[in-house]
Amino acid sequence: MGVMNDPLTNDLFPQALLPVTLQGPADLEGFRLAARALLAQQMLPEQVSWHSSDAPVQDLFASDITVAVEATTAIHKAAFSNAPPVSVPPEFVTLCETAILHSDPNRFGLLYRILWRLVHEPALRQDPLDADMVKAQQMAQAVRRDKHKMKAFVRFRTVQDETFRNNPEGGPLHVAWFEPEHHIVEAIAPFFARRFTQMRWAVLTPERSIQWDGAQLTFGPGASKSDAPPPDAGEKLWLTYYENIFNPARLKLKMMQKEMPRKYWHNLPEAVLIAPLAAGAHERSANMVDEVAAGPKRRLPTIKVLPVTMAADEDAPGRSLATLRDLTNHCRECPIGACATQSVCGEGPLQAKFMFVGEQPGDQEDLQGRPFVGPAGQLLDRAFDELGIQRGDVFVSNAVKHFKYELRGKRRIHKTPTQREAAACQHWLDDEIAMVQPRLLVALGATAARSLLGRAVPVLANRGQVFERDDGRKVLVTLHPSALLRLPAEEREAAYAAWLADLDMQ
Repeated sequence: MGVMNDPLTNDLFPQALLPVTLQGPADLEGFRLAARALLAQQMLPEQVSWHSSDAPVQDLFASDITVAVEATTAIHKAAFSNAPPVSVPPEFVTLCETAILHSDPNRFGLLYRILWRLVHEPALRQDPLDADMVKAQQMAQAVRRDKHKMKAFVRFRTVQDETFRNNPEGGPLHVAWFEPEHHIVEAIAPFFARRFTQMRWAVLTPERSIQWDGAQLTFGPGASKSDAPPPDAGEKLWLTYYENIFNPARLKLKMMQKEMPRKYWHNLPEAVLIAPLAAGAHERSANMVDEVAAGPKRRLPTIKVLPVTMAADEDAPGRSLATLRDLTNHCRECPIGACATQSVCGEGPLQAKFMFVGEQPGDQEDLQGRPFVGPAGQLLDRAFDELGIQRGDVFVSNAVKHFKYELRGKRRIHKTPTQREAAACQHWLDDEIAMVQPRLLVALGATAARSLLGRAVPVLANRGQVFERDDGRKVLVTLHPSALLRLPAEEREAAYAAWLADLDMQ
């Protein structure tokens, strides 16, 4: 049997399978380097025995040539690093990134065999029914399904730990237990960091554990289910909610079990309710049919425009701003308000010298109820610091008071308001201007410029220029900070400097 054409290798692995030990069950980079080196040495797939450091090498034909991970890495590091690159279809790279997370111990050998065949059998690229490719794609699909189920079925419980008692500003610790089928924990961790950025949490699994302290992800060894916290008050509330939203008329047990397989039930608190709710579904459906139809009810009354005299009430400015916030929260003059979490009115002192107006709230603004607290707001705060402006001295607001978005999976993606929707919010913005009486209005973006000037203004052609409204107020037009965040990284600093020059009102 052939071996690598290296004297040192021949001494270590005479007439035997070559064991390659990777650093962990999902060591994609190690696999890539090793596969390139093996291809360069013309090692056939059947001449290689693949292992990962999470388990000892168990090869009956290689018992006398087992080498520690550190030694293997040291011996072959130069060969791995200097091996020439291999040209493969981009689809195979994507396939490797996912399939390597599968729990099948033969996945490395399968992927190396496919790589070998892609290099030596070009026709494989056009064969969608090849057994090796089909098996690898099935592995990748199983990994994607496992990641999806982990996103859907993780349930946190609150732990009032010692850290929280010493530092209550950090918030309590939320801990969840989950049992993934595959090696997905590190791959899925960034999703939970984005989804639960504002809270401290940990996810425990048998193989690996994740913790997020509000700023950084850390990984640790696996845990047992006994390490997870017991049920808490939040879980009781969740069960009450789940029971009340259960619709017996729409119960489809087979479909439900397809989306929520029984193997996950023992870790889901709501699973205890499924059997009794399903058993009583028929009777509840019959009762719903027999009930007398209720008359239609208007969800909310029509909101009238806030009178300017009320908005400009100098005796109770706090009450006027609070009243405006309450009224916008109930506004349904356009469809956006029905989908948003809450309205987001302006913030800052009345009689402020400058009033900055953006387009609409974003995801974070909608959740917190304050303007410019997301990424765009952070960039605006940076500009204020560099210009010597205290945010507490200016009034910041938006032309539209509710967050317009579309759902993509579980993410809420910003959508630009239509002219009609911006026009429906115009009187709320006018009320704020009447309250603040700013010396200068700053329009951040095209929607704000149209709302403040009553006409379309090409922002790129007019940025940095000051226009006059019909009421005599001055309006400075410039870009919205989110426009800078969408630029490529290499262009961002130059664009930021130009934007800062627009905002320099000295």
